[in-house]
Parts: sequence; structure tokens; C-alpha cells
Amino acid sequence: MRHKGVLLSKLERVDGKYLYRGHLFSLNKPTKSTAKGKKMMVLATRTINGERRVKLVHFGAIGYGHNYNQKAKRSYLARSAGIRNKSGKLTKDDRWSPNYWARKVLWPAKKPARGPKST
Repeated sequence: MRHKGVLLSKLERVDGKYLYRGHLFSLNKPTKSTAKGKKMMVLATRTINGERRVKLVHFGAIGYGHNYNQKAKRSYLARSAGIRNKSGKLTKDDRWSPNYWARKVLWPAKKPARGPKST
């Protein structure tokens, strides 16, 4: 059975943010990751059977650059567009996948390449 996340209504609200695993998060707003070896994390939302649910997603490997030149960007976006989950569905449009957030935040298609070569 796939992980269905946590009901958003079960989380405590503090000053407009949600308390999840001891940290305060704004929904769908990436922040610096607390996981070893990851750059960023986000409390991602999704509606399942009419209920809004959340899941913590860590993405981006520390030590690897992101968005550092146009050729690398085109290559990454083309390669990551074909990544599929265990069910065989593409992950580039799944808010609960690290691939979605890496493409959106670290390798945005509509912005010029200006990121660091290494981190």
C-alpha cells in the first residue's frame, strides 16, 4: 500500500504555519533541509479522496551543482522528464516526488541558468 500522507486538518497551526515533526512549515514553500545530504525540503500538499494531505519531501543532493549552465539544464530537464515512480507514472508532475520539486526549484525551466557549479 502506498503512503497516503498525513491529514492537513490533524496538524497544529502556529502563526499561519503548520507544526509537523517538530518544525514549522509553510505549505509548498521549500526551505533548507534537515536531512543529511539533502539541500532542501518542502511540506507538499495533495488532495486524496477529497481530503487535503501533506508529506515532507527532501530533494537535491548536497555536493552537486544545480542550474549552472544552459547545456546542463537542458540535459537535466530532458533526463528527469522520463523518471517514473513504482506505479509507472511520471514523477515530474507529482507534488509528492523529489523530482517535481528539483525541477521546479533547482532547475526551473523558465529562468536563466545561474546556479552554483557545486554546493
